[in-house]
Amino acid sequence: MFNLPTLIQHLLPHHFLSMLAGILAENKFLKYFLIRIFIRLYKIDMSEALITDVNEYSNFNNFFTRKLKTGARPFDLSPNVIVSPADGNVSALGKIVGSQLMQAKGHYFFTHDLLGGSKDLEKNFKNGIYTTVYLSPRDYHRVHMPISGKLVSTIYVPGSLFSVNEATSESVPNLFARNERVICIFETRAGPMCLIFVGAMIVGSIETSWTGEMRPPNNNRKVHRIDYNSLKKPINLAKGDEAGRFKLGSTVILLFGENAVSLDTQLEINDPIKMGQNLGIILNQQE
Repeated sequence: MFNLPTLIQHLLPHHFLSMLAGILAENKFLKYFLIRIFIRLYKIDMSEALITDVNEYSNFNNFFTRKLKTGARPFDLSPNVIVSPADGNVSALGKIVGSQLMQAKGHYFFTHDLLGGSKDLEKNFKNGIYTTVYLSPRDYHRVHMPISGKLVSTIYVPGSLFSVNEATSESVPNLFARNERVICIFETRAGPMCLIFVGAMIVGSIETSWTGEMRPPNNNRKVHRIDYNSLKKPINLAKGDEAGRFKLGSTVILLFGENAVSLDTQLEINDPIKMGQNLGIILNQQE
């Protein structure tokens, strides 16, 4: 059953509002006002930012996707340790039952839908392991590699832009498979890994470190796949390297195959988490 805020979201022009938010966030004349209000509202700790003076940011988006100081997010360098790709809250985690994942308590969805309808890709993660991290507006919004990997392909999947907060997750069926998203497939020591950037209401855009802003060719809102496996110079990212960023809050979903990894047993749903914090270990390492 939908609550009133969720019902209102169904009626809103998602992409128009997101485009408008993006325009405002790029406006250099509004930056000082927007940044100051945002810092006060969300109690942002600027002491960990690489640039602490808000006057040095060219616009709000530049501030929102700010880099952190070296060492602000330490992580275990051991090759068999998996770390969180982002700051946020763990909204779901555990075993993929067949092809079914939990979205929120009592709500489930399928990897086939999440992965843009790819049955071949779905097979790689049947009975696998997943972790979902929700990034609130106050969180650091750069997403990093949980382990080292070689980029195989990306899939842009068009969709809606519902909010991805807890209330919406509990009331909108198939939420993460309905929203616009960018699926990044890597070859890793743990086998195939998916790092999925899920868009949300007023998210200006999703960017990856290798292409910049992810948009379909000619703004054709269809599923669009790019193959990187045959490049003469492969795209290899080390653990901790930046993989991409969100302009405003959203969600990251991480998928591994069956018996590939073991999650930290102390990690629970709704736990706050920082980029670089241990998620688990690799069980079946592949060279």
